[in-house]
Amino acid sequence: MLKGYRTAAMALLSVAAIIAFILFVPVKTSLVLEGTGYKKTKKEVFFKEKADTGTFFSVSFIHSVNKDSIKETYEIKEDGIYLTSCLYSSFGAGVLTELEKGQTLSRTKDGQMLVSGIDKKIENLSYIVGTVSDHIFEINGKEFSLTKLCGKNSTVKFVFKKQSIFAFLTD
Repeated sequence: MLKGYRTAAMALLSVAAIIAFILFVPVKTSLVLEGTGYKKTKKEVFFKEKADTGTFFSVSFIHSVNKDSIKETYEIKEDGIYLTSCLYSSFGAGVLTELEKGQTLSRTKDGQMLVSGIDKKIENLSYIVGTVSDHIFEINGKEFSLTKLCGKNSTVKFVFKKQSIFAFLTD
């Protein structure tokens, strides 16, 4: 009789260990937009979506000094987030003025300037959401207003995370 209880206990422990492994070992990758809202101190998760290496996303905004539209495009790679291209309407303060090795400057059909081939790792990709004009975040063909997601003057940061299923569900 005691042997039957031992076997059942071992089976139960094995099942519990498998469930814990499935729930808590990092298996999912996602792009997370986190930060603090205006006049808040507690960090919040504003957006989270499954994202794998090779996923592209962009942030468009009106430059605060240049006063023209900018669109920065990023790629998620195994070791982080990389700036891949920048689209802008005019030269001026705050935009690229010199090309580095491997980068190209071209004109789009509507006359905008596109710098591509950037491939620069961004260690801390963060923005302060505009108070005059909005920042538009685009991923997987969907657009999001950062003002609506996070609120004006929020400090936000994009992070590529490897998460457990439990963390993904509870974040």
